[in-house]
Amino acid sequence: MNTIFWAGDSTVQTNDYTTYPQCGIGQVFPLFLKEGYRVENHAKNGRSTKSFIEEGRLWAIGERIDQGDLLFIQFGHNDEKHEDPTRYTEPFSSFIENLEQFIRVAREHGAYPVLITPLERRCFDERGNLEPGFHGDYAAGMKQTAKNCQVPLVDLYRMSREMLSMAGELESRKWYMFFEEGTYAEHPERSQDNTHLRYEGAVLYGSLIARELRKLGGIYGNFIIEF
Repeated sequence: MNTIFWAGDSTVQTNDYTTYPQCGIGQVFPLFLKEGYRVENHAKNGRSTKSFIEEGRLWAIGERIDQGDLLFIQFGHNDEKHEDPTRYTEPFSSFIENLEQFIRVAREHGAYPVLITPLERRCFDERGNLEPGFHGDYAAGMKQTAKNCQVPLVDLYRMSREMLSMAGELESRKWYMFFEEGTYAEHPERSQDNTHLRYEGAVLYGSLIARELRKLGGIYGNFIIEF
């Protein structure tokens, strides 16, 4: 059975009941896979490329990944936290250097790396217009890495901004942890979280990634169901 390993942050991680209704993209991605493929989700809340590597999480993937597997690499949210030296990376230097480490680990084991640009936050102004965005430099740094290393890239940053712009401020709330008090018995308080996803958002953005992989075709798309 081939495995898709996923390295990333809270927008990707698999959640349990204690964080319900939060849901990560990697958590729902098996919905899009043909029989014989599985996801091993190593994404973790709050991690950047730097902290993921320094905590030994990339090493743990290297211990398990094998020939023919894939490694999805999706970071940016926490790499931009310049106030935190344990996580911050510079988008056109240390961020790229770290991404290259992920790529090397995959290739050394005969696996195939895929870069996925960071998911956009809900960033609307007071008039309901989508603002310039948070992760542009990190998306650009990832694109530069993809070009330099000849690695396929899925531009989730661009696609998520397009979806947010089309849906608008009010409609897009249902994709994120943005809801009124009393909506969930498990999370009774009001939430205005514009970063983390609920199930509907995770499925939406997971479907965008899956469609782009099918377009890439071959080893990068033959494991995605038709939909």
